[in-house]
Amino acid sequence: MKEKKRFFKKPEIRINPPVFFSSAIITIIFVTLTVIAPATTERVFTSVQTWIIDTTGWFYVLSVAIFLIFVIFLGISKNGLIKLGPDHSEPDYNYISWFAMLFSAGMGIGLLFFGVAEPVMHYMNPPVGDGATVNAAREAMKITFFHWGIHAWAIYAVVAISLAYFSFRHNLPLAIRSSLYPLIGDRIYGPIGHIVDTFAVIGTIFGVATSLGLGVLQVNSGLNYLFGVPNTTFVQILLIAIITLIATGSVASGLDAGIKRISELNMIMAVSLLAFVLIAGPTVFLLQTLVQNTGSYIADVINQTFYLYAYEPGDWIGGWTLFYWGWWIAWSPFVGMFIARVSRGRTIREFVVGVLMVPVGFTFMWMTFFGNTGIHMIMQQGLTQLSDAVATDTTMALFEFFEHLPFSTLVASIATLLVVTFFVTSSDSGSLVIDMLTNGGEKEGPVWQRIFWATAEGLVAIALLLAGGLTALQTAAIASALPFTLIMLIMCWGLLKALRIEVIKKTTLQEAIVMPDTQKNPVSWQERLHTLIDQPKKQDVCSYISDTVKPALEDVASVFRKNEIDAVVETGEDGRVWIEVNHEDEDNFFYSVRPRPHTPPAFALTEDAKEYQDTKKHYRAEVYLKEGGQNYDVMGWTKEQLINNVLDQYEKHMHFLHITR
Repeated sequence: MKEKKRFFKKPEIRINPPVFFSSAIITIIFVTLTVIAPATTERVFTSVQTWIIDTTGWFYVLSVAIFLIFVIFLGISKNGLIKLGPDHSEPDYNYISWFAMLFSAGMGIGLLFFGVAEPVMHYMNPPVGDGATVNAAREAMKITFFHWGIHAWAIYAVVAISLAYFSFRHNLPLAIRSSLYPLIGDRIYGPIGHIVDTFAVIGTIFGVATSLGLGVLQVNSGLNYLFGVPNTTFVQILLIAIITLIATGSVASGLDAGIKRISELNMIMAVSLLAFVLIAGPTVFLLQTLVQNTGSYIADVINQTFYLYAYEPGDWIGGWTLFYWGWWIAWSPFVGMFIARVSRGRTIREFVVGVLMVPVGFTFMWMTFFGNTGIHMIMQQGLTQLSDAVATDTTMALFEFFEHLPFSTLVASIATLLVVTFFVTSSDSGSLVIDMLTNGGEKEGPVWQRIFWATAEGLVAIALLLAGGLTALQTAAIASALPFTLIMLIMCWGLLKALRIEVIKKTTLQEAIVMPDTQKNPVSWQERLHTLIDQPKKQDVCSYISDTVKPALEDVASVFRKNEIDAVVETGEDGRVWIEVNHEDEDNFFYSVRPRPHTPPAFALTEDAKEYQDTKKHYRAEVYLKEGGQNYDVMGWTKEQLINNVLDQYEKHMHFLHITR
């Protein structure tokens, strides 16, 4: 891979103009049109969502399945040993800080918004069958686990591994375009790269805005519950402005000073809240359901992965599964780049295990403790007001839930504060990522640029609230994800191609046969270098085989025959020569050298000759055993070196016969 290029750089400004201005203009146009004509925009959102669900739902489901299979394959294959960085690199962050940042960036606000609401909604109104039954409770948790399980993190992992690998291992820009380098080469620095990064920026803005919109709806409900603050659009816009202002202060502080510390604070508060619900709720029941929910999820994950409700048509899948898949995909440039940024120095296997397992484990505990406690309140305690609150206003579900636990006001205050800090980490992490995308892959751009994007995210969230609230948020996530899904599939192809070359290179370095060093007739380094860079013709290789290889094999055969072992040397019409040693009832030993044509590498040709590269062939004297070609060249070796190589291969053959006897 080549060193990364700088797009545009001055001391006071550092941007990639095509991506920065395209993304900024699209964002400004969207916000302006939404503010001017919110009713029209709402109708457009509804039509777009309906079309996507009816037409491309299968494509989302199939793509997410491919992403999951792809990531698991990377983790369990030889590729898992490759580091996301140079071989000598070490992780920049310890496990606790790494997991905290993964969790906070990945889905913090969503857990608070849907932790109680989603299981209760599926329990009362399942996609198939009757609600408010024991079976509905089981299915509700299975569906919730499916939406918040390894599929979401596999989507993030596809982007994160690609970015970390190409940026930290091959010094390409930390931008989505870099993942296409194996496919289009230096054209990533042209219009194709600009378009890819622009799609990533737009998807990130809408994905983050979706989370910010959900977060501010819940913050407003929390303030309404605690202090009676009106639950209105004006208040929500004011809250977005205030919290975005806080986020800009965090993002201006940078990754280590701002985002890392707030992420660790998030983790502390989230774990405390989780522990409280476990202790204050039906503890034994929650531990039982955690085990059972996890087992049900594992047992049915393949079926759920491909389930489209094709035989039970309706709009349920669009409002839930497709919304989540679109949300995760729209978020993936943001979360993926952020995870890549904090995962330098880890192996792919370590990354896959950490990203798929650790946040998912915490998420499963969260959804079980909150969701099953809510279901238990309705099923066992008869608290139907909780299900009524969820049906009336999803944002009030969490606070109605706390109403039936001890210290409800204190706990609701902590939850509201946690939503705010998740809001801040989502905004500042998203701003940091968009900043890197629009400045050509720099780790940090100027402070004003990060503030600009933090403000833009807030404005888009406001626009979406004006254009239809939750429905607009869902549509924005699904629609913005559609073009980026195609890009992610191409990213998988490019990464697989690059990793295949990486594995071949490592294997070649470990298994390559080099010219042996002998005391008799040693080869000078000048002669050896000449052999390496020479591009011999067929007649040259055939002459070498006839004059050097054949006499060497005949000398070896004569010694075998003196020891009463049948050995013959023969030649073929194409110039090949071979020795075969007869072992009667056991496998014979076979060693051959034959001329094999190859296309010379581009650096070995003159400019005039390059256009004839397909017809200009050079030849190698390659070794073949009974199993086939061994892919190494003995052209230029001395007779003594050839004999030593024959004996090395014969010794391996004898070891094989010994093991199989």
